[in-house]
Amino acid sequence: MNILIVHAHPEPQSFCAAMKDAAVEVFRQQGHTVTVSDLYAMRFNPVASAEDFASRANPDYCVYALEQRHAVDTGTLPDDIRTELEKLLACDLLVLTFPLFWASVPAILKGWFDRVLVSGKVYGGKRFYNRGGLAGKRALVGVTLGGREDMFGAHGIHGPLEGMLKPVLQGTLGYAGCSVLKPFAGWHIPYISAEQRAQVLQAWRARLAALAEEADFLPMPDLADFGARYESSNHKGATS
Repeated sequence: MNILIVHAHPEPQSFCAAMKDAAVEVFRQQGHTVTVSDLYAMRFNPVASAEDFASRANPDYCVYALEQRHAVDTGTLPDDIRTELEKLLACDLLVLTFPLFWASVPAILKGWFDRVLVSGKVYGGKRFYNRGGLAGKRALVGVTLGGREDMFGAHGIHGPLEGMLKPVLQGTLGYAGCSVLKPFAGWHIPYISAEQRAQVLQAWRARLAALAEEADFLPMPDLADFGARYESSNHKGATS
């Protein structure tokens, strides 16, 4: 199995980085091929702009998604985007490791989504949800946060973590076609003991070791359930 780990934490000694390293170790011990995109270490540019396109479909007005499609068609994607897109398309499993920043992902990871999930390859037209360009791939989020687990239950002050992460789990990974596994959370990480952090890391390792057999995916829309309007070739999808 080909596995891509996209890691987004600014501190190489962080617990989140330890989760990334543990994932590399576990998967390689199982004989998988593992590729890591450590976005901060790579100094990945997260800013989607007209500068991404050397050859423009419309030199006067930049519609980013349309320019992405043009770059795909003309083979003019910039090297950093093309390299990451090739990694993404080659993987069977995508793993994201990041700390929760303001109920979302760090800006550098959001920028990776914006620039690498390319219209015309990953989504566009009828290419979304179960027909997305990443259909057939699985995705797993491993997130660290300062909040306690009891704050995120059905009766917790924040509600379920899956609800807070819906823009990532459904709006990004699911929309692109991935079968999305339930996220793994390292709760209250900055405030617990070293022994407790070791227990969390062991739970993460155990989850990863059994991942090949796991099929508990989050529910996602199926276009067939929503009628003929989603059959039209003129439908561009919510992200276009």
